[in-house]
Amino acid sequence: MYDQTRAQQPAGQNRTTAERRTPGPEPLLPSAQREQVLQRLRHALNTFADTPHDALAEAESAYDEATAQLVSALAARRELLRAGWAEQDSAADAAEPADLTSQSDELRHALRQYREITQRLLQL
Repeated sequence: MYDQTRAQQPAGQNRTTAERRTPGPEPLLPSAQREQVLQRLRHALNTFADTPHDALAEAESAYDEATAQLVSALAARRELLRAGWAEQDSAADAAEPADLTSQSDELRHALRQYREITQRLLQL
């Protein structure tokens, strides 16, 4: 079957959508938790015409649940990051020069993770 969109692309750019996608950061919340909150929000939207006050209360509750889950997930992520570099910091005192290079790389990786999660928060 003729695909006009693909035919109009320059040579070498006939990639599928999956091939063009780059893997993004992992979601802060597991998909089951996200889906549960979204389901509650959809329910609130669908029942608004019949029971507007109840729908708003349910939407507010879904919002509160989502923010609480995000705060919890961010705190857990922070603890993991801190534990990783805090161990490196205490081991640096007795380390050999070759080990310091490796530790520096691990600390750099932790810094990148902090940067990524902070930038994601600022884009919300």
